[in-house]
Amino acid sequence: MQAPHYGDTLFHFFQDKHFDAITGLMVSQHFGRVAPHGDEAEVLRGGMLLSYGLHREAGEIFAGLIERNAAPAVRDRAWFFLARLRYQRGLFAEAEAALARVAAPLPGALEDERTLLAAQLRMAQGDYAAAATALKAVPATAPASTFARFNLGVALVKGGDTAAGNALLDAIGTAPAADEEQRTLRDRANVALGFAALAGQQPQRARSVLQRVRLQGPQSNKALLGFGWAAAELKAHQDALVPWTELVGRDGSDAAVLEARIALPYAYAELGALRQAMDGYTGALAQFDAERQRLDASIAAIRGGALVGPLLQGNPGAGMSAFGSIGQVPQLPHASHLAGLMAAHDFQEAFKNLRDLQFLGSNLGDWNGRLVAFGDMLTHRKTIYEQRLPAVRAQAGTLNLAALQQRRDAVAAELARAEERTDATALADDRERALIDRLQRVEAALAGLDDKDLAERLRRVKGALTWQLARAYPLRLWDAKKGLRDTDRALLDAQARDAALARAQQDEPARFAGFAARIAALEQRLQALVPQVAALGAEQQAALQDLAVAELQRQQERLDVYAAQARLAVAQLYDRAQLASRSGGADAPR
Repeated sequence: MQAPHYGDTLFHFFQDKHFDAITGLMVSQHFGRVAPHGDEAEVLRGGMLLSYGLHREAGEIFAGLIERNAAPAVRDRAWFFLARLRYQRGLFAEAEAALARVAAPLPGALEDERTLLAAQLRMAQGDYAAAATALKAVPATAPASTFARFNLGVALVKGGDTAAGNALLDAIGTAPAADEEQRTLRDRANVALGFAALAGQQPQRARSVLQRVRLQGPQSNKALLGFGWAAAELKAHQDALVPWTELVGRDGSDAAVLEARIALPYAYAELGALRQAMDGYTGALAQFDAERQRLDASIAAIRGGALVGPLLQGNPGAGMSAFGSIGQVPQLPHASHLAGLMAAHDFQEAFKNLRDLQFLGSNLGDWNGRLVAFGDMLTHRKTIYEQRLPAVRAQAGTLNLAALQQRRDAVAAELARAEERTDATALADDRERALIDRLQRVEAALAGLDDKDLAERLRRVKGALTWQLARAYPLRLWDAKKGLRDTDRALLDAQARDAALARAQQDEPARFAGFAARIAALEQRLQALVPQVAALGAEQQAALQDLAVAELQRQQERLDVYAAQARLAVAQLYDRAQLASRSGGADAPR
């Protein structure tokens, strides 16, 4: 990893902190901190935008990567993400064209996802045979492989190719399951097979596959209902009593349980037990009426705010995330009515959108406080600047840089002359200069004397001093040049500081004004965004409530249908009873 800031983005991304990841990445890209991972960073940003549902922005990123001829591996991933984006928007032909541009196998699990996407595109266009062929290349251990095969099996059955569809579903329905998710999918496959067999007038086949479904599980109610109808189709109404009797004792918010409450008395009627049938229908009508009252109570509670607020409190989000689900169901008068709805994709997406809006509102509030702090910091820095500027100016005024430069030039010239003449006396220290002056005075005093002994002694002393100066000359010349270079650097630093001070006096007020303008603009933008997010949050909350209410109203409509069927059956039983009484039958209902 050659770009630490890109590594920081990946750290947040793999911890599912996608909002921190994408905002940090965008800041790093703005300041050019992600090189040499620029194309990889763009792929990551496009993928995160795509997961947030920002299809247009993500498409622009992937198209830009392709247009600027990025590295082949990056370009292949861009084509793949662009294909997936087009698939999600229903542009199947365009998605298939983009997927065909992927030249080499994608890294890791993306290759399996590419094959699955190809199969999904074929299914979306009704080419189920080609989809089945594509799925054969996907390992059975791939995470989404089993789900894709299940969807393909259902699609084949609906499309009329029941043999191929049943084969796929049967393979899933008999496969070993390692976890609850796979066991649930296996049950769904067997339920789909069972009801397909019922629709195809194959009740015995339906019974055999429905027996594979677990007695306790999300699909068990449907399986019990279907098993009973398979027995009824075989005219084995006595066998239908067992699953339906088990089913009517379960939670009445499930559609299969409601249907069983009128299916059970139907079986009694078919067996000739008209009194038990009449009791069953009248009991079902009472239960339907009680269930409708419970639904009314749930609708009132939802409209009163008992759903959304507790749902948000029980399922908080650490930030905006493309993933996440409802794990905690709120305490409602009859929460089971909404169990199926809360597991549905549309409701989960609507709730995720609401939670994201809540996070954005909180984030905007945090930034509002930060902008206040930034404004205080700017004011403080401006005050300190204004307080310190006079002292700095005064201190800078004590330095006469021009005079110092002249002194430096004079020293440099003198050093150059000494080096040119190899004048060791020019580099003598104070003690040696005093000796030279003293020897010159002695020499002047001896000039009028004819004392050869003293003259010889003077000559020797001068020779010793000259030798000493000559020996020290190279080192002293090097030290002098080094000192001159140090002086040059010090002068340059002083001149740079002087220039910086001059620029600061000119630029700092403009910088302060620029920061103040940015803070003011951001505050204005925040003031506009906060009510918008709040309004969108209120709309999304209302939409979430409407989804829940609409589901409960559909349950009420289903209850009305079952109640009408029960009343019709009661009327028919009364007709049969009258006929039986006229003929002297003993099993007339009363």
